[in-house]
Amino acid sequence: LFLDRSDAVELPIKFIPRYAGCYHCQILLKSSCDVRVYEIECVVNTDHAEAELEFLTPAYQAVVQNIPISNMSSQDWKLEAILEGQGFYGPPLINVGSGETALYPLMFKPIAEC
Repeated sequence: LFLDRSDAVELPIKFIPRYAGCYHCQILLKSSCDVRVYEIECVVNTDHAEAELEFLTPAYQAVVQNIPISNMSSQDWKLEAILEGQGFYGPPLINVGSGETALYPLMFKPIAEC
């Protein structure tokens, strides 16, 4: 069954989250000849935060900064880290359980004076 755009019906939804996290919802639509279930997932992020770290270490010596990542949502997080810039190292994945704070160990190891 294909419907053209003129057969479309808008279903406005108002969503007001209280906290960051992942919210799941099911919408059940019934008629005398059809039943449909729509699953919706909304991901809510906190306000964009910007941070600056300054590393000071002699050339060829590493320094590690543990960055806290707090998960105040009701879902466990599996996060992927993408590091850009020469001399920065850290694990590619980090798991943060619901309601927990994990430390991401960001290492800077310069290969020359910079």
